[in-house]
Amino acid sequence: MTDQPPPTHGPVGEPPLEELLSVALEAARRAGALLRDGRPADLGVAATKSSPIDVVTEMDIAAERLITDHLAEHRPHDGLLGEEGGAAEGTSGIRWVVDPLDGTVNYLYGLPTWAVSIAAERDGEAIVGVVEVPMRGETFQAVRGRGAWLGERRLRCRSAPQLDRALVSTGFNYVTTVRAHQAEVAHRLLPLVRDIRRSGSAAVDLADVAAGRLDGYYERGLRPWDRAAGALIAREAGALTGGRPGGREDDDLTVAAPPGVFEPLQALLEDFGAWHD
Repeated sequence: MTDQPPPTHGPVGEPPLEELLSVALEAARRAGALLRDGRPADLGVAATKSSPIDVVTEMDIAAERLITDHLAEHRPHDGLLGEEGGAAEGTSGIRWVVDPLDGTVNYLYGLPTWAVSIAAERDGEAIVGVVEVPMRGETFQAVRGRGAWLGERRLRCRSAPQLDRALVSTGFNYVTTVRAHQAEVAHRLLPLVRDIRRSGSAAVDLADVAAGRLDGYYERGLRPWDRAAGALIAREAGALTGGRPGGREDDDLTVAAPPGVFEPLQALLEDFGAWHD
């Protein structure tokens, strides 16, 4: 019998969570279709961000505009934090955290690992998350306290292996000095795990932890829009998420893994100074 996502009613006086989830799913679906079907053959760089190799394309901008227009139509009083500059305070207590195209360099090169990431937050906590991966035909979703789902399949992260049998993913910053130290951390970690992967999309990596395709993931320098939806999905699938020991995931460090892998992985990353140069 196929599992079904449960109903998601919020507290009295607040929007039903199924309404927020429905809005997020539709926005992500539309943006994903635009990015998949509307990619021009001569796609080029429209702007750069943290460095000349940290790029924005015209499609990032178009996808964020589509998402923000959809949110404005259906949730006009909510706040917004978008990677490509969309921002609004809002009055409802709900804030949307949006990455219209996570994995832009992959997308620019025609590689399939990229995603649309949309989360709804209340009081700084993600309560709804959607990661749409169009080139896989996959939609990951989660509601806080209600589980994580891939379509109609409920997700559970993998049972923890020994760390030396763990497949771990990471990513690298686009600032040269930062990525050089990240390479040193990966060099020290590699002999201690089964192997290291680098997909190029934090949202996809976090969703893959939830789906049991990875035993762990870590990265320095993720922004809220990179991690909000994916981290919620990972947690709702049974993974632990955090930053440095005792802290939440933040701009310095994000770690996600099932219990049993999370703790030794986080301890090694602390030892290796993974949060700083």
